[in-house]
Amino acid sequence: MPRLPIIIDTDPGIDDAVAILLVLASPEFDLRGLSVVSGNVPLADTLRNTLQVCELAGRPDVPVFAGCDRPLLRAPVLGLFSGREGLGGVVLPPPAMAPQPVHAVDFLVASLGKAARAGEKITLCALGPLTNVAVALAHSPGIAAGIERIVLMGGGFKELGNRSISAEFNMLVDPHAASIVFEAGIPITMLPLDVTHQALATPRRIEVLRGIDNPVARVVAEILTIWDRKDIDRFGELGGPLHDPLVFDYLLRPDHYSGRKARVWIEHTSELTMGQTVADWWGKTKETPNAEVITKVDAQAFFDLLGERLGRYPLAA
Repeated sequence: MPRLPIIIDTDPGIDDAVAILLVLASPEFDLRGLSVVSGNVPLADTLRNTLQVCELAGRPDVPVFAGCDRPLLRAPVLGLFSGREGLGGVVLPPPAMAPQPVHAVDFLVASLGKAARAGEKITLCALGPLTNVAVALAHSPGIAAGIERIVLMGGGFKELGNRSISAEFNMLVDPHAASIVFEAGIPITMLPLDVTHQALATPRRIEVLRGIDNPVARVVAEILTIWDRKDIDRFGELGGPLHDPLVFDYLLRPDHYSGRKARVWIEHTSELTMGQTVADWWGKTKETPNAEVITKVDAQAFFDLLGERLGRYPLAA
């Protein structure tokens, strides 16, 4: 079967790291590159973490591009749940591979522009704040013709926020960039907190991953061990929601998911609701939907697939 061409824009982060490892174990994807943005931790750390994850997977050939180091208009907001350097305190060897000597925005413009001219479409997978993507679209709007769709983790509706009272982290960090992307006329599939909070890395699921006999799976189990928010009142049981890997499980197995289309806006003027995602579910505005919002996942099927793919990594030499 033909492989799906993708570009990943990312800010590792524990769940970003697991998502990248899932992709690199999945031959269905034709990964064209990783563009890195500041988010969970500052850019220097997200870049280092991305390089380390590629090397952990045995894939130093994957091109990695450093991008924007701050939001468009607001002061940086950093994550709280991935530890000081982004991988939960897990120590990986310093990366031997180097990032590409091209800014991530230039990479996006060049790659998506080339695809547009060739009549090709690339799926853009966004796991962090949308700064790189917004700058690329603002600089070169024509690259939209090279994007099949944007599949992103972000936002929240019934599950309003995980960093503020009203906003999910990726949208809160750079709401102006998110608004630019949602207004660009590009098909968007979004996996908000409403669905990612259904996919908890429970102690039982982590132990299944820990039992996979290779170094990659053991690292994943280790970093997920600190992921438990111990917020039983909110999540219903022990375990932290594993957000970003759902993007790629959705692309691999859309039958694991269901959702609905809506017109979605990103609030970027009110401090009280900064970054909130607002949806017209019932057509009150008469505006055409701009996003498919995923609302349900078969969580156990997702963790089964994650374990199967992590099991594809070789044993240590």
